Amino acid sequence: MRLELRGITKRFPGVIANDAVDLVIEPGEVHGLLGENGAGKSTLMNILYGLYAADEGEILIDGQPVELREPDDAIAAGIGMVHQHFMLVPVFTVAENIVLGVEHTRRFGKLDRRRASREVGELAERSGLPVDPDALVEDLPVGIQQRVEILKALYRNAQTLILDEPTAVLTPQEADDLFEAIRAFTGEGRSVVFISHKLGEHRAIADRVSVLRRGRIVGTADPRETSEQELANLMVGRPVSLVVDKPPGSPADPAIEVRGLTVENAAGTVVVDEVSFDVRRGEILAIAGVEGNGQSPLVRALTGLQPIASGEVLIAGEPVAGRSRKQILRGGVGQVPEDRGRDGLVGEFSVAQNLILGRWDDEPFTKRQTLQFDVIGAHARQLVEAYDIRTPSVDTPAASLSGGNQQKVVVAREFDLPIDALVASQPTRGVDVGSIEYIHERIVEKRDEGTAVLIISSELDEVLALADRVAVMFHGRLVGPFEMPVAKEAIGSMMAGTDPELAMARGGER
Repeated sequence: MRLELRGITKRFPGVIANDAVDLVIEPGEVHGLLGENGAGKSTLMNILYGLYAADEGEILIDGQPVELREPDDAIAAGIGMVHQHFMLVPVFTVAENIVLGVEHTRRFGKLDRRRASREVGELAERSGLPVDPDALVEDLPVGIQQRVEILKALYRNAQTLILDEPTAVLTPQEADDLFEAIRAFTGEGRSVVFISHKLGEHRAIADRVSVLRRGRIVGTADPRETSEQELANLMVGRPVSLVVDKPPGSPADPAIEVRGLTVENAAGTVVVDEVSFDVRRGEILAIAGVEGNGQSPLVRALTGLQPIASGEVLIAGEPVAGRSRKQILRGGVGQVPEDRGRDGLVGEFSVAQNLILGRWDDEPFTKRQTLQFDVIGAHARQLVEAYDIRTPSVDTPAASLSGGNQQKVVVAREFDLPIDALVASQPTRGVDVGSIEYIHERIVEKRDEGTAVLIISSELDEVLALADRVAVMFHGRLVGPFEMPVAKEAIGSMMAGTDPELAMARGGER
């Protein structure tokens, strides 16, 4: 199936998301799509998948114009999409999730589970995506859940598959497995649109890469003949440094002290298991790990959002237990939460309002219990410019921004504070390479100002670039910390649960 987008234009209030975009996806190819946050990648793919209607332009399949008014139209036309955030029902089995909406039934409308399990098992084996069709999705690691999402599209006979940031929550080994499955898929003459901020992945898997900048295609390149640096410069429109310029740190006394920390979830299951570590002023400790291994409850316990079952957490010498969330934050702790939409922003509030969350009642933003809107607006405009937040106005609701620009609002707010300790979870998730460069520079600046910086990240390149010391979370326990340098392969092995000493030996020298 040959897909062609001609002159696709999509406007939102105050912004042109796609501006006369032409794009051709050939049978049997992996077509990479690169672009900054807000460049229009997701909008373009949502139009192709029938979630948005284009204001202008047309879509052709094998040379014939088609109208894709909704996802059902796209699916019927042979287009599938795997979103960055999985669309699975946790309490259903793999087979039940895959056949949902197109299920075969027996008498009285009952699902034919035996047939569904058999068909899904055969599809998984045939596609090189092994998975137990009878396993509950909630019991599966994220890498296997992603296989389920892909199998959902294949079950519906997708000829073109859109993958949106497919490796965001995968270990390097799981990403390699995914690439093998992609090659098998395109080897049958089908095509993949591969959206990722990771330049190296485009060079590893894509046959062609198209670059979007401010809603327009600014170039299409052969990634095998184009360096990561050239792709980055084309994407951002200026020279970009892909290496963190980080002089040696000067660690001092600990600002974050964790001793025997144990945290339980609502069901009483231990999710953080006797974890101990320090983060010293003037250093960056990075904790790597596949999501779901205890990082989230660890961060919530450190910042007063989740009760501590046992152990102790001290920040700037003060215990976290017994203090309110506001007292902790006002005590010199900055936090970049992993879920910006749920924990970092109020979507209905403006960009300017979100940039003063937690300090709206401080001077100069409030005087005599009255908000100073001129001051708030000027403050917002300064941070919008400094952090290159793409927004029509500081009065625009945060929910209307792209995910990467929402992330930059959170980072700008937290980094603008005078803090002793910074706890940053996935600080560059969904952020383009130009913004990653800027955020990494600001993180290093915070370290060099004497801040104790704790980074929680599933991005190994980020961990290796920033860390002075590195540790890994696996099944609620902490492996390490280790002094840098540590081999990337070693960290990946620890993330997968390999014995740490064996992993270090296998990883070799960095």
